[in-house]
Amino acid sequence: MTLTIFITGATAGFGKATAERLIGDGHRVIATGRRRDRLDSLAAQLGPRLLPVTLDVTDAEAVASLPGSLPEDWREIDVLVANAGLALGLGPAWQNKLEDWNRMVATNVGGVLGPVRALLPGMVERDRGHVVTIGSVAGSYPYPGGNVYGGTKAFVAQFMLNLKADLIGTGVRVTNIEPGMVGGSEFSNVRFGDDDKAAAVYRNADPLMPEDIAETIAWVIGLPGRVNINRIEMMPRTQASAPLAIKRRED
Repeated sequence: MTLTIFITGATAGFGKATAERLIGDGHRVIATGRRRDRLDSLAAQLGPRLLPVTLDVTDAEAVASLPGSLPEDWREIDVLVANAGLALGLGPAWQNKLEDWNRMVATNVGGVLGPVRALLPGMVERDRGHVVTIGSVAGSYPYPGGNVYGGTKAFVAQFMLNLKADLIGTGVRVTNIEPGMVGGSEFSNVRFGDDDKAAAVYRNADPLMPEDIAETIAWVIGLPGRVNINRIEMMPRTQASAPLAIKRRED
């Protein structure tokens, strides 16, 4: 069955890899993002089964106009992959910039809520669909400097569980994918604003790659309709949750 899949943040990383994988599986993809040149390049690469749409997920008016603003034969969305997100900074809470916190909330929380609210009514009306979000292990395991980023991902995890409760009895499924360390994307470059620091995060760590996230999404949406995967936590074999921290006083 060919699905019509709407992906946010498709210009790089997880979103781009997922678009490539799902087009390869024979589906149609609406690839959205802020960088039009990258969307056009992706469309040239993947052909007519990819529809590039310039969209900033923090633009509430533009998001609310979905799917009515799409071409008519692309309006019945089977799967939403709410992928757009970012982390900014890794300092302690009292040193971080409030504007960075607000941007993370707008993108990681608002960028999920807006597309879900815009596309979910059509899924419920058609009695079929799947909402997939990209959470993070940071939503479950705190770490120094993770403060607001981890908080936004914890929100996504809880929101999706509550969304599942709302959708009982419908044909709409919901899944939160929660990766640990993933290389091969712009995540750390954006977080640090420094390519050398970003590269150091993954050096000799054998992290997950965007293709691993795309593979997981392809598996989840391809399961029989009776199966709902509530959440998937995934890490590279080289990573684990940290032990509890203890700071001892000096005698």
